[in-house]
Amino acid sequence: MDAGVDEHGRIEPDVGGDEWATLNGFLDYQRATFAWKVAGLDATQLARPLPPSTMTLAGLLKHLAYVEHGWFDGCLLGEPRREPWASVDWAATPDWDWDSAIGQDPTELLSLWEGSVMHARSVALTAYETGGLSQKAVSVWRDGRSPSLRWILMHMLEEYARHNGHADLLREAVDGQAGE
Repeated sequence: MDAGVDEHGRIEPDVGGDEWATLNGFLDYQRATFAWKVAGLDATQLARPLPPSTMTLAGLLKHLAYVEHGWFDGCLLGEPRREPWASVDWAATPDWDWDSAIGQDPTELLSLWEGSVMHARSVALTAYETGGLSQKAVSVWRDGRSPSLRWILMHMLEEYARHNGHADLLREAVDGQAGE
């Protein structure tokens, strides 16, 4: 049984769920936590770093959109990068996702991230329905291994948990809003 929706719009994962429901419940909870941390900020606020780091909430939005795309479309499906990622010279600008977000319209950044999340959910569900959590990614790593859908979901949990910690500090520096 779900614990319900909290004051930040997050749904607690079902404590009695199966492995699929549990993994996705926790990942969606982390995604919702990130959405809370970037909600209602303007471009200047999203671009504010917390020195000595140059990391910003705007950069996190674009980076996490890219991460969603990379793991689900790129790794799991073996699809080529789509725009805005496809035309980037990553060798010349390895931090493009972070740097190009500065000053970008908050609505565009949020839309990019939300679209990537919705698409990733759809890709993950299709893969699960086809091959379960053991479904292997199309991409094969240099060492010959290929991650499973389970591994990718766990990695995404780790990615969001780490970056939500960054988002907590950045948001508190912007307007004092703190929590989790």
